[in-house]
Amino acid sequence: MDKFDRVFRLHNILADRRTPISIADLQEKLECSRASVYRLLSVLQDCLNAPVVRDSAGVRYDPAAKSAYVLPGLWFTEEELLALLAFQKLLLDLDPGLLKDHLAPFEKRLQGLLDHRRLKLSEASRRVRILAMSARHPGADFRRLVGATLSRRQLQVSYHARSTDELSERVLSPQRVVHYRDNWYLDAWDHSRGGLRTFATDRVVRSRELADVALEIPDAELDSHFASSYGIFSGKADKMAVLRFSRERARWVTDEHWQPQQEGRHMDDGRFELTLPYRDHRELLLDILRHGSQVEVVSPKSLRDALKAELLGALAKYQE
Repeated sequence: MDKFDRVFRLHNILADRRTPISIADLQEKLECSRASVYRLLSVLQDCLNAPVVRDSAGVRYDPAAKSAYVLPGLWFTEEELLALLAFQKLLLDLDPGLLKDHLAPFEKRLQGLLDHRRLKLSEASRRVRILAMSARHPGADFRRLVGATLSRRQLQVSYHARSTDELSERVLSPQRVVHYRDNWYLDAWDHSRGGLRTFATDRVVRSRELADVALEIPDAELDSHFASSYGIFSGKADKMAVLRFSRERARWVTDEHWQPQQEGRHMDDGRFELTLPYRDHRELLLDILRHGSQVEVVSPKSLRDALKAELLGALAKYQE
């Protein structure tokens, strides 16, 4: 028996009994150590929400809850399920290379887990969908960018910026590779500009790894620069957006995570007010626009004016 078979067997033992059973008896029935029995009980109670009761007499199911309890169809958390299916998709889509042969044993074990009769995941790849939206190819130089980041070497790159449509030459000390909204970015110290910047990997036209060791930026400084503002745009947040959503839209936005430092409150009339820090309004503006007339930018005036200009520009295209 493996772990999942033992959990299933333990459930059946407890469900069929009216009196407590000792740990020693469970060891014998499950063919495992005392420590393993305690781990299995924790899985049953903490992960599968079984009504396990432990006392001096032994282990049993709470009689008041036993009849209503059944093992759930899914034994994993949403994060574990997502990881399983994401790994499976990544391995299936992986092109032949040096790593694929080394990952073959892991792929076999993963498939065995998905096919396990107790977990009922054989249909998961067909019934659970992971959709990528607006994903771009990471670019021809992606391997070199990641390689230099891991080996801590500087990079010389030719970068074609979308915002300005300009091609520039940069010398970078790569710090982190970021996967954000289905696309890849490189956080780096830009020696040419004298500051931290974020680069879309697909906009790197050419790159060359240099012999010079990359400048090391402390994690705390990187977090302060890249994580304090809104979205992918870097820099320490210097503005605070206040957004008010209609009563109808509040039912969605209340549960949404926009930014780590966000604060929300329900208003007396049913509307929902969301406050969050930002620096560059471009990505924030796109997220606001998807709510259309169901949201109002209260402040700051600069963000309110930017949204107004965007809406007026859109409206002008539909004037008769």
